[in-house]
Amino acid sequence: MHEKMNATYKVAIVTGAGTGIGRETALALLKEGYAVTLAGRRREPLEAAAEESGLPDSQVQVMPADVSDPDSVRALFAGTREVFGRLDLLFNNAGTVAPPVPLEDLTFEQWKAVLDTNLTGVFLCTREAFKIMKDQKPRGGRIINNGSISAHSPRPDSAPYTATKHAITGLTRSTALDGRKYDIACGQIDIGNAATDITVWMEHGVPQANGGVAPEPRMDVAHVARAVVHMAGLPLDANIQFMTIMATKMPFIGRG
Repeated sequence: MHEKMNATYKVAIVTGAGTGIGRETALALLKEGYAVTLAGRRREPLEAAAEESGLPDSQVQVMPADVSDPDSVRALFAGTREVFGRLDLLFNNAGTVAPPVPLEDLTFEQWKAVLDTNLTGVFLCTREAFKIMKDQKPRGGRIINNGSISAHSPRPDSAPYTATKHAITGLTRSTALDGRKYDIACGQIDIGNAATDITVWMEHGVPQANGGVAPEPRMDVAHVARAVVHMAGLPLDANIQFMTIMATKMPFIGRG
């Protein structure tokens, strides 16, 4: 049985917490002293991350959830409030991609699957976070959205992913504005080429805008986690609205 955390602890939800950036960030928040709900579609990697933390279930909770499902999202946030008593931080990290095919060959189902997770999922989680944060005492909290370098510039054959990440920028701005009256801060972290299992292929060759293929450098994902922890640790009267963190030599700045 979980016991509610002492009110002096900050409480976070991290979506997509079973792998990659989400996992690394959840573990970093736990080390920083947060109580964290690890959310994701698959229970096994969430439980593995929780076990790796070495912390008791009074500080770490595993809750499988599908961010594209409103009922699943409601259960995730209700379960977090029931166990930990409040919510101080939401890291909207869960995301997916479509197959890298020409735009004209994308199916409606592939397009919709990316929008449902990457955009609608962030809205659904943000909505539930607002409901908790505006009524709790002390009031307020922080929401950090995982944008991407794709919120600035696309890769070839990435229309659904790029469209959602551009949209996240608008949602971040609206969330920051609408959250002011509730002491809810919202910022966005745009991440480029973090070294996770799903980016191993970048070392072998990435399609470029000029039609060629070239390897690209990656950075340690721990740097991303530390950046999120820094954003999260600010007092609510200060906010990093947008942060870009990337492998220094990745081909983003410049002309291709």
